[in-house]
Amino acid sequence: MEEGSQVFEERWNFPHCLGAMDGKHITITPPSGSGSELYNYKGRYSVVLLAIVNANYQFLMCDFGTNGRISDGEYKLLSNLLNIPPEETVRNSSRPLPYVFVVDDAFPLRPDMLKPFRKADLTSTEKKIYNYRVSRARSIVENAFGILATRFRIFHTQLNLEPENIESVVMETCVLHNFLMKSVQSYYSPPECFDRENTDDGTTATGFHTGNYRMDNLDRRNADKIANAEKKSEKLL
Repeated sequence: MEEGSQVFEERWNFPHCLGAMDGKHITITPPSGSGSELYNYKGRYSVVLLAIVNANYQFLMCDFGTNGRISDGEYKLLSNLLNIPPEETVRNSSRPLPYVFVVDDAFPLRPDMLKPFRKADLTSTEKKIYNYRVSRARSIVENAFGILATRFRIFHTQLNLEPENIESVVMETCVLHNFLMKSVQSYYSPPECFDRENTDDGTTATGFHTGNYRMDNLDRRNADKIANAEKKSEKLL
């Protein structure tokens, strides 16, 4: 993990970042007898794919769990079972800082999770610079999900499969994504797939995202669920 953080620092000027984390609701055809368990805030039936992506747009960890509950992957993170390195001093500083994951507002703020300030809280230049750095580092996971959704057509519609097969299919696409990113990146993910900054005018050209496909973002309620799970995991330690 520490080697991956060096790549984050070199490419995105964000030290001690182990990965960008996000989750997506994968839209499915509801299985018989599922009731409202798999019904999400968008009014669709879905299952959540949680992922951590490295600086090379590859999936480090994927976890596929039922909508509305905390997945095994989240419990591992909350219980510090991912072997996160201890805090160390960063380059050009004498201050020790923890290793972190960058996330969005659907996740709680924790020592090992950093997310942007809300617009109402951007009261200083330092906070604006911080938001810029976090958002730029976090765009990696958005692009990774966007490439996944674009290249694999199963994400263009509802997954109409037996429940026991849905997880296998989704996880296999993540494995194939990593393989193709390593072996034929120029064909599988050409430059237009990624968010690109124009340093001349300060604008950003948006790469592949999931907005046009059957992947919905997590919402703020997920942060509350994860926070409640964090309290439960602390009792188990």
